[in-house]
Amino acid sequence: MKDSMKVIFVWRGPSPYRVDFFNELGKYCNLTVMFEMRPQDISDKKQSWFNERFVNFDAIYLKGRRLFGRVWFCPDVFDYIKEMKNADIMVVGMYSTMTQALLSLCLKMRRIKYILNSDGGFIKRENLLARSLKRFLIGGASAYLSSGKGTNKYLQFYGARNTIGIYPFTSAFEYEIEQKSNLSDKTELKNKLGIYEDTVVLFTGQFIHRKGIDVLLKSCVELPRNCGVYIVGGSPSAEYMTLVNQLKLHNIHFVSFKTPKDLQNYYGAADIYVLPTREDIWGLVINEAMAYGLPVITTDNCLAGLELVEDGKNGYIVETDNTEQLSKCINKLVLDKVLRAKMGENNKLKMQDYTIEKMALSHIDFFQKVIG
Repeated sequence: MKDSMKVIFVWRGPSPYRVDFFNELGKYCNLTVMFEMRPQDISDKKQSWFNERFVNFDAIYLKGRRLFGRVWFCPDVFDYIKEMKNADIMVVGMYSTMTQALLSLCLKMRRIKYILNSDGGFIKRENLLARSLKRFLIGGASAYLSSGKGTNKYLQFYGARNTIGIYPFTSAFEYEIEQKSNLSDKTELKNKLGIYEDTVVLFTGQFIHRKGIDVLLKSCVELPRNCGVYIVGGSPSAEYMTLVNQLKLHNIHFVSFKTPKDLQNYYGAADIYVLPTREDIWGLVINEAMAYGLPVITTDNCLAGLELVEDGKNGYIVETDNTEQLSKCINKLVLDKVLRAKMGENNKLKMQDYTIEKMALSHIDFFQKVIG
């Protein structure tokens, strides 16, 4: 049942999983979301990736422009200060954009209470000025929304002293979790995709250095010939092709960008999911793979992995850039079908708590606690 609670979010752009969440959250409150950027303003994502189906909330696109050719800024966000003051709940998406950083400062100076949201973060080596600025911006909120223990640690390091509410960060609805967990005919999906190997190792994501594809390739030297590695999301760079040739790798398949619908077949056909990332503030692909019942291998610089993976129970956490560890874990799962199945079932069970419905309800519960 919809509550009369007035909630305002300021957010960077209409990412598909966040719009799904806002539509669900809007069933329980009077929700307004102010987006800093339209899809055409965001260059690092394909336009088809975004979601502008705003059903259960009011969406406002702030008027933005680039300063110095790089920094995006929306000065008209300050035209809504009165509405923010009158709202029951005011949420700033994070301090990482200029608009949200200056908005946080403005709200703090005007003594308007606000909640700071964080999907994740890593404590880094940085100079005193950068650390002090972060602590100033983060420490000014009256409460915090966090994706889990790792994010709590990050927020507290940078000055969070007030109430922190944890939500199950996800991109999937309950029915999607159920559909994904019930997919069982891998052979049929492999035939559909032209996959001929018995065992499939899957990576999905951007073909960029941070994702660690080079580490994955170096870890595949000792894989058996009946194992195929499918790297989905773009075109291989010269570096990747050189590694494939130098290491004499077999059964490495680079697959171009796929829509979420097309990706379903690859997740369904896969046996093991690997994300050898050098840094992922969260990493929703981990949730996705777990929902399909795949054992997951990722690094100690992937917050989703640190939050969701219990080493040896539903996957493995390896050191970043550690080719030897990654190779050992991949080979162990490739050679042990029973272990893969056991880990996969554990992941299906865990993902039942990570749905958009539960994410929305956890926010409402926290908002009510904050209001008192």
